[in-house]
Amino acid sequence: MTHQGQSPTEVLKEARRRDSRAKRSRVLEAIRSLQQSGDKITHAAVARAAGVSSWLTYADGVREHVETAIRDQIAPRPSKRDSPATSSNSLRIDIELAREEIRKLRAERDQFQRNARLHLGQQLDQIGSADLAARVHELNQANAELEALLKTKTCEVDGLARRVTELEDELTAARTSLRQMIRDHSKGASPT
Repeated sequence: MTHQGQSPTEVLKEARRRDSRAKRSRVLEAIRSLQQSGDKITHAAVARAAGVSSWLTYADGVREHVETAIRDQIAPRPSKRDSPATSSNSLRIDIELAREEIRKLRAERDQFQRNARLHLGQQLDQIGSADLAARVHELNQANAELEALLKTKTCEVDGLARRVTELEDELTAARTSLRQMIRDHSKGASPT
C-alpha cells in the first residue's frame, strides 16, 4: 500500500485520471484559442494545438465541444452588422479553407501511400534478395559438385582410353605371335 493506504493499482488509476483531465482541459483551451484567433477548427488542428493525439478529440465528452466549435465556425451566427455580402465572402473563404485542408489531407494520404509502397517494395526486395542469394548458393554448390564429378569421370575416361590402347597393343602383339606360330607350325608340318 502506498499514498495514504492506496494500492499501486489505485495510484496508477488516479495518475491516469489526472493525466486525462489535464489533456481534456488542454483540448478545451485549444478550442477557445482557435476560436479567438479565427484559425480553422478541425479535429487535427485542435489535437496539434493541445499537444494530444487526435483520437482524444473524438472521445466522448470532447468530441461534442470540437464539433460544436466547427459548426459555429462554418455557420457563424450573423450579427446585425453583417451584411449578406460579408456572409457570402465568409462562406467563400470557408469553402476555400476547406478545399485547402482537403488538398493537404490528400497530399498527406498520397505521401503515406508512397511511403507504404516503398516500404513494401523494400521488404519484397529483401525477401527476394535473400531467396535469390540462397538459390545462387545452391546452384554454386551443385555446379562445384558437377565439376568435381566431371573431373573424376574425365580421369576415368582417360584411364580407360589408355587401357584400351594397351589392350589393342596386346591384341596386335598376340595376333602377330599367333600368325608367327601358324607359319612356324605350317613349315614344320609340310613335306619337304
